[in-house]
Amino acid sequence: MNQKNLEFLKDQLKYNGFGETFDQDLKEKMLKGETEFKLMKEGVYGTDSMTAVLNFKKSDQSDLYFFNSYQVNLQKEDNKTGLEQTFYINNDNTSITLKEAYNLMEGRSVNKNLKNKDGETYNCWIRMDFKESDDRGNFRLQHYHQNYGYDLEASLEKHSIKELLTPKYKEDLMNSLKKGNLQSVTFVVGGEERKQFVEANPQFKTIKVYDSSLQRINDRESKNEKQSHSKEKSADQNNNDDEPSQKEKNSNSRSKKAGRSV
Repeated sequence: MNQKNLEFLKDQLKYNGFGETFDQDLKEKMLKGETEFKLMKEGVYGTDSMTAVLNFKKSDQSDLYFFNSYQVNLQKEDNKTGLEQTFYINNDNTSITLKEAYNLMEGRSVNKNLKNKDGETYNCWIRMDFKESDDRGNFRLQHYHQNYGYDLEASLEKHSIKELLTPKYKEDLMNSLKKGNLQSVTFVVGGEERKQFVEANPQFKTIKVYDSSLQRINDRESKNEKQSHSKEKSADQNNNDDEPSQKEKNSNSRSKKAGRSV
């Protein structure tokens, strides 16, 4: 067995979101020297269960093994047949991780740095199209490139989200959304804080907003909350402007005293 090859595969599994649970199984499979082998991982995300079958193949010219792909079956609570998709592994750090695969199969979008045929890196959002399949039986991936014009930060700032006021929280929120996560945030409406959820929506250049029960809130309603919050801040500012300053009060008081007869 090639020890360097084992270490490389272990790192590759870790990077792609499979952790270190396969270290011993991987070593045993490689020691057997079989041409191909599979490993299986099962996980639960909320009420969804997911099974991933990892495919390894030995080179025809050497003793090296390659992690080529993994097939995911996502079993949702209300769907007995489940969804299936195969994700292929690249050696240039552009592969879709296990969590990103789950998010894509949930219908959300993921931001990735990919490479074109010339090896040039480009950034884009990807989303699974459940209405079209390719010749391998996989759902096609829709790509929204940088020139498509989706600005995640600008889309977020159209809403009254408290985390945007703190640079570190804002950065964490944007990074989470780029991974395709459904992220909990704090909306401030009418002076009250409200826990809601958001996800990136590059197709329509917006974000999707959900209430605390994960029910979708339409875009107009969410923007109205932002406008309402802005109007309240403006009204408060106007009220403060209408009130005389302490300096003005003191000046008026002195004027009245000066006008009094002795």
